[in-house]
Amino acid sequence: MPSVSSSRDAASGPKTLICKAAHGLAFEVKKGERFRVVDLHGEQVVDFAAWVQGTNLVEKLSMAYTRFHLNGVTPAVGEYLWTNNDEPILKLVEDTVKVHDMTFMSCFPKMYEKEGRPGHRSCASNIAEAMEPYGMKSHLDVTDPFNIFQNTPNYSLKRLGSSKAGDFVEFEAMQDCVCACSSCPYDAEGFNGGKITDIAVVIRMPPKD
Repeated sequence: MPSVSSSRDAASGPKTLICKAAHGLAFEVKKGERFRVVDLHGEQVVDFAAWVQGTNLVEKLSMAYTRFHLNGVTPAVGEYLWTNNDEPILKLVEDTVKVHDMTFMSCFPKMYEKEGRPGHRSCASNIAEAMEPYGMKSHLDVTDPFNIFQNTPNYSLKRLGSSKAGDFVEFEAMQDCVCACSSCPYDAEGFNGGKITDIAVVIRMPPKD
């Protein structure tokens, strides 16, 4: 059963959730809360998606709208990720890697079937499983993800998997939202460092001024 967590009480401390290797995780954050996605072991790509609460999964993080708003190929600290309703949903507040992918879809079941590997886990299925309690019916409902730690834009300059153990990105929620991530299970051609590993999500309130 996929892990699902509601946001903790604002008075409590940080809450750490583990997304198991090659599996998915869903979690809720309130407007103003911050959360980190942490690569625990290095070179692990994380497919990430988000939806605005109360919209029946209709308003969601959109890579197309985000690319429209950004000048670069990857968001910089202080910039926003945008929804398909042209509203900011998340603000990037810290980033130790500084290169991510906004162009590729999640790996999906048919891709593995065509490679002769039917039944292989996929990011699209992982996210759909994690989001099932919120009403998602199929991996075909999964939006194009923000591929955290996937160095597609500058792979000719740095390794495709350039994150190291302990690297993270941190977002601040601009709206109440449900997020989902997948520890990408693609294990061919040295992708993900050749070994799929756990990732962590740490939810916390922002520091006081």
